Amino acid sequence: MPVAMARHILVKTAAEAEQLKQRLARGEDFATLARKHSTCGSAKRGGDLGEIRPGQMVRSIDAVIFKKPLNVVHGPVKSQFGYHLVQVYFRD
Repeated sequence: MPVAMARHILVKTAAEAEQLKQRLARGEDFATLARKHSTCGSAKRGGDLGEIRPGQMVRSIDAVIFKKPLNVVHGPVKSQFGYHLVQVYFRD
């Protein structure tokens, strides 16, 4: 079964996600922004979600993790929890 490792930042609005994405594009640190802005419990780990297998995450996030290119910030991706910026850093 495939396995991936990813990190994310979860915020309430698409506008907030877009602002954070622009800050990331300018070179700000993902983990620092996740700790400061993410509403997910993973924020204290810099947004790190750890090892993920297909079906563990909501469908929209699962699709990003297992189908989109590595080491790129994807999003904002909408889910029932809010808006995510997702970066996959390992996939096997």
